[in-house]
Amino acid sequence: MKTIIKFLLTAFIVVVLANILSGVHVDSFLTALIVAVVLSVLDVLVKPVLTILTFPITIVTLGLFLLVINGIIILLAGKLVGGFHVDSFWVAVLFSVLLTVLQSIIYGLVGDDKK
Repeated sequence: MKTIIKFLLTAFIVVVLANILSGVHVDSFLTALIVAVVLSVLDVLVKPVLTILTFPITIVTLGLFLLVINGIIILLAGKLVGGFHVDSFWVAVLFSVLLTVLQSIIYGLVGDDKK
């Protein structure tokens, strides 16, 4: 049940960030919900592969290259989901950072699924 609530909260955060950031465009809450699902799938399937392939660069940059990977994931979601568009790479990185921070705060308030 909490997983569904987390998807809904992530969609809400996507809509809020799209209203705050001028370079992010979301057509509706349903589109934001689809973005939340696509981001989850990309985080599970694509992000580990990119992280392993770029491990040396990540070590040299002390982990800051992971921000680039997150920006790439956001841009990829923008290509996959109609109605969700991010104007530039740096806007995608900023969107990713803000999304991660807000998710951490909200998910901390919601709690875990584990009992």
